[in-house]
Amino acid sequence: MKRIIGLSLLSVTLFFTACGGQQTAANGAKDTATAMTTDSTVAKSFEVSLVDNKKDPTCGMPVTAGISDTAHYDNHVLGFCSTECKDEFLKNPKAGLAAAALK
Repeated sequence: MKRIIGLSLLSVTLFFTACGGQQTAANGAKDTATAMTTDSTVAKSFEVSLVDNKKDPTCGMPVTAGISDTAHYDNHVLGFCSTECKDEFLKNPKAGLAAAALK
């Protein structure tokens, strides 16, 4: 009897280990809600050393305050404080490039 209980516990432990602890729905789909929640809360940020500008070309904010988006234009990698500033820059990039304070 002890042997049957021991083998049952071992089987259950192996099952959960092999499945990665994810629950499986009746249709066989794995529950990824926890992983999606974790991934969606990660904020994008970039190192200042990766961009060629000192200021956001649209609003003039220093990139040292934080970079949440980037764009490649005219052989430069430009950092922006927000996606909205990047979108505004892309409407007229030549005018914005002069305000970027390139390094």
